[in-house]
Amino acid sequence: MHRISPEIIYKNDQQANTNKPFDILAIAAHPDDVELSIGGIIAQATNEGKRVGIVECTRGELGSRGTPDIRRAEAHEAAQILGLAERWNLHIPDGNISSSDENVLKIIAALRYFKPNILLFPAAYDRHLDHEDAHHLVRTAVFKSGLTKIGTALFDEQQVPHRPKRLFYYMQTYEQEPHFFIDISTHFTTKMRSIFAHASQVHVPGANQSSSEPQTFISSPAFMGLIESRARHFGGRIGVEFAEPLYSVEPLSFKSLSVLEGL
Repeated sequence: MHRISPEIIYKNDQQANTNKPFDILAIAAHPDDVELSIGGIIAQATNEGKRVGIVECTRGELGSRGTPDIRRAEAHEAAQILGLAERWNLHIPDGNISSSDENVLKIIAALRYFKPNILLFPAAYDRHLDHEDAHHLVRTAVFKSGLTKIGTALFDEQQVPHRPKRLFYYMQTYEQEPHFFIDISTHFTTKMRSIFAHASQVHVPGANQSSSEPQTFISSPAFMGLIESRARHFGGRIGVEFAEPLYSVEPLSFKSLSVLEGL
């Protein structure tokens, strides 16, 4: 029996019911990845009353800016802004998100704990190799999480197998043609607030931020402009103000065309 001990970054006591499956679980390589990529989708889901969790693989300790402790505090604040039920960090080494047995078991334990209907995770092709590695780690763990002969225990409780019903991956830096879009127009402001919570990593307009740390790809004002312009571009493709794209690992199916009548 493999026993796993994740770090709990945030837990909403009002939603603390481990017997109820989560509607959505988002897995990320680093503490700010979800907010930057699908913060609007997450904010929309929690606003609709969905139970949503985030699991970070690493603490981002190799990042040029901030420290693991600072980034933990930022992730906690962002969790509150997004209305999460729970947020974890698995302490997988930053820059080395391998699909080792140990790392696979950590993801399996998370999947069996959250029991998500929908799983959101990084794309297989991206500028940052950690994002690519996280994709392959999650895909491996999703399959093995359904195997009864792989035993895991979490918080002194033996877990049962679980596989999410839907697997969707999200865009980070590199673009591919999306499979579908989610209208986040009503929740774009919340997305940006959750991003600004990661103040050690990004440019926050009007804030008195330290100039002693090195500038990075995501710390410039231009990058924040890219976040907005990309969301506007995707929104324009579906006739709304802002949107975020997703990709389905497996084909999507509908019982009838009537499901799409309200779209």
